[in-house]
This record gives sequence, C-alpha cells and structure tokens, in this order.
Amino acid sequence: MTPCAPNFPQKKIKLNMRDELLTRNECEAMRGIAIIGIFLHNYCHWLNPVVKENEYQFFNANVSNFLRAIVHPDALLPLHVLSFFGHYGVPIFLFLSAYGLVMKYENGPVLPPIIASKPWRGLGTFMLFHYKKLFRMMIVGFVAFTMLDLITPHSHHYQALDVVAMLGMFNNLLPHPDDIIWPGPYWFFGLMLQCYFVFRLLVCRRSWKVVVGLMVVCVAVQLLLPPESEAMNRYRYNFMGGMLPFGFGILYARYGQMLSSRTVICLFVVSILSILMGSTTMVGWTLVPLFVCIAAVTLVKLITYFHAYWLQSGLVWVGGVSAALFVCHPITRKIFIPLSRQGDYYVGLLLYVVTSLALAWFFRELMKRIPSL
Repeated sequence: MTPCAPNFPQKKIKLNMRDELLTRNECEAMRGIAIIGIFLHNYCHWLNPVVKENEYQFFNANVSNFLRAIVHPDALLPLHVLSFFGHYGVPIFLFLSAYGLVMKYENGPVLPPIIASKPWRGLGTFMLFHYKKLFRMMIVGFVAFTMLDLITPHSHHYQALDVVAMLGMFNNLLPHPDDIIWPGPYWFFGLMLQCYFVFRLLVCRRSWKVVVGLMVVCVAVQLLLPPESEAMNRYRYNFMGGMLPFGFGILYARYGQMLSSRTVICLFVVSILSILMGSTTMVGWTLVPLFVCIAAVTLVKLITYFHAYWLQSGLVWVGGVSAALFVCHPITRKIFIPLSRQGDYYVGLLLYVVTSLALAWFFRELMKRIPSL
C-alpha cells in the first residue's frame, strides 16, 4: 500500500501516555477551555451594551471600545472580556483537530486503510467518513434549534439552499455567510470539513515545508485584504482563516518536544501578553490564534505540573461534553437572551450556563444512541 507521500520520514511511535506531548486529560482540558470561551462569547456578544469582537474582520472601533471598557470598567467588564476574547476557542479546537489527525493517521507502523492509497484515490472515503462524524454531531442540535426558532420571536427565514448547504456543510462557501448560516456557530462544521479535505489531500505525511507554506500563504493573503471588508469576512469563514492554528497543531504533533516547567511558564506569560497586545493591531490580530494555542497548551501543562487536579477535573468534564455543548448552546441562548437584554445580564447568563451544561449532558447521551451512517 502506498502512503500519501513516500518520502515523509516516519516518527518514533509513542508507546504510552507518559511519552505523549499531550495526555488525554490535557486534550480534554483544552477542549474544556475552548468550549467555555466559545459558548460564553456567543451569549455575551448578543448583548447590545457589550463590546463586540474582531472574529472575522478587524474593526479599529471594536478595539477602541474594548480599551475604553478596560480603562473605565463597569459592572459589565467580565462580559466585555468574554465577548472580545471568547471566540478564540475556535483556534484551540482547530489545533486539537490537527493534533489528533496526525496522531491517528501518521504515528503508526501501518497506515490506516482510509489513508493507505494515494491522496486523490482515498479522498472520497476519507471525507465521507469524517462528514458522517460531523453530521451525527450536528443533526441533533440543528433539528432541535430549528423547531425552537420557528416558535420563538425573530425566527430565521430559511431558504432551501440555506438548509441544503447547512446539511451539506458547504454554507461557508456561499456569499454573505453571516445572513444564511443559522444558528451562527454552526459555521464551524463547514470549516472542519474543509480542514479535513486539506489534511488528506495536501498535508498528510508530507514534508513540513508543505504545512509551513500553506500557513505562510494563508496569512500573507489575509494581510493583503482590507480588514473591514466582506472579502475578509468570507476569507476567515473558510479554512484559510484557520490554517495558522491548524498547521501549528500538525507541526506540534510531529515535532513538538517536552519542555521544562520554567520554559512552560515563560511561554505562557509571553503568549498571554502577545494575545493582549496583538489584538490591538491588524498584523497582531492575524497572529493571535497562534499565541492562543500556545497559551492553551502551556496552561494545561501548568495545571498538570502544579497538581491542580480540581481544576483539571472540571475542565476535563466540560471537555467531555464539549461537542454536545457546542451543538446545544444556540438553543439555550435563544431562550435566555431576552432575560439579559431586559437588563438582568448576569441572571440570564447564569441560567444559560446551568441549562446549557445540563442539556449538553443530555445531548451527549442522545448522540451516543444515534446509529452510525
């Protein structure tokens, strides 16, 4: 059987959890961090008094509003911070997905059958396998959300193409994705499907130069786009906008090294400062997803080093329901956001958090019972 790229050097196989760059608990804790940021951000940024984020486009006005909120803090300061930074859970998920793909498909003496053929021959089988995984996760939340949306105020007016594109996970490619992807967070499914495509066709077992080249090209193109333009918006809705953390996850899985606790502390501090300072400029904002991934990796390492098992246990539990929480939180947001918009900001948020976590547990159990397609 022919590998994706015969000249790619085989890495030494990791034999036990102690030898892994990231243990299972550390990966789950990172998922917990990522989903906490995402589902809190997705609630807070729907509140009018709260500053808005620069997720798909870079607006200097949003930076100015955030800095003003920091300099002149009010009771909504935690909501400002969550709204402005919480969406960076997405790069962490991209990093973990890439890391997992390498560990699954590259770190073994025998190639899995799904990638044993040449890329263009096995692409269809690979994509269908991962599409089915994403679909099983998405469909439960999408069905429940659309039914709720129809019977609540401000329901979305779906077009036939919107529904087909959502189920087919190609809605990111259509014009004006902000207007047609509903619920909004489900844009991530199309992004992930594109990343699987890129991995299988261009990256799997190929030289590091291919990965770095893709990262550099995608970042360079982004820097050439007008920061507030619709072109930037559509660019970042697709894999090009996520190639930096996705590529970093691939490189970390292949070439990462275990570091001393002192080095990890230094990297954590530097990455946090880089996130804070980088978020204020267009160039820095483009690179922030990389620093977010470094911060997340070093944070879970510090939790392990300092034996903060209570914190790790909480994050691991949340990470274990992260997929279910991702698909169900638009439902609870639609229910409780009117309460916060009436002025009871933290009451609505608290009810949203409690019900989202409970519903995520239920959804996880439900998704386990969905038969394989």
